[in-house]
Amino acid sequence: MYTKLNKLVAIIAIFTLYSLGYAQKPTLTCKEMMTKSLKAIKDVKGLKYHLKITERGKKGFNNYESAVKFQKKPRQIYLYIKGIELLWLEGKNKGKAYVKPNSFPYINLSLDPMGNLMRQDQHHTLNEMGYDYFANIIEYSVNKMADKFDDTFKYVGEERINNRPCYKITIENKDFGYTDYIVGDNESITSIARKNYVSEYMIVEKNPKFNDYFDILKKGQVIKIPTWYCKSVVMYIDQFYFLPISIKISDDGGLFEEYNYHFLQVNPEFEEGEFTRDYKDYKF
Repeated sequence: MYTKLNKLVAIIAIFTLYSLGYAQKPTLTCKEMMTKSLKAIKDVKGLKYHLKITERGKKGFNNYESAVKFQKKPRQIYLYIKGIELLWLEGKNKGKAYVKPNSFPYINLSLDPMGNLMRQDQHHTLNEMGYDYFANIIEYSVNKMADKFDDTFKYVGEERINNRPCYKITIENKDFGYTDYIVGDNESITSIARKNYVSEYMIVEKNPKFNDYFDILKKGQVIKIPTWYCKSVVMYIDQFYFLPISIKISDDGGLFEEYNYHFLQVNPEFEEGEFTRDYKDYKF
């Protein structure tokens, strides 16, 4: 009887530990997690999600929320933001987005994603929608770190974020700072940022003489640019999809931007016409 009781207690203890998440340890290293996440991003064909954004702006932090539908090939994007609807279709409308505003002038507009009206103190454009832009920066950082990867990327543990079980990864760029950059032929703030895998918004912030992304640069001009995209990242990778569902990015001034993905659907079946202005649920 005593032996049977001990066995029963042991079984209950093991089950309890397993239920609490202590019985299972990640079988992947941090680098393997990042590699698997980058592959998962490349395998994405389409997404549906609710995105919550916090970005540092000129007058404090800006907060946005949007419902997103995204198809990679051909690239098609639908956004719903507090009554505003936006549709961008690769190869259509001369590269402009169809926009239905929820205020004056109450008529459908065609706007350039890279234009001032659509950027308005925002860090990113429709061109960076989805995961590929972020993945390119991470992949660049992984390759740049090379044998210093384990000093920079750390697996911290498991947490439940946005109602999903996740692996928590932190990235600490100890060499983050700013350096002088000499402007070359026909370069812009955005082209310099893309070339160096850094944020153009951070370039605008660091150079007080710039008003926005559209300031004209002259060849030979010296500007300050960050040495990395950011100083630190706290990233939560969904354990099922292996896609980031929460990304918190900081620089030497503190929080720079944060993105949280809710109700994520990966490679969903889109209905016919879901990326057209005539779709039954839209009001273009």
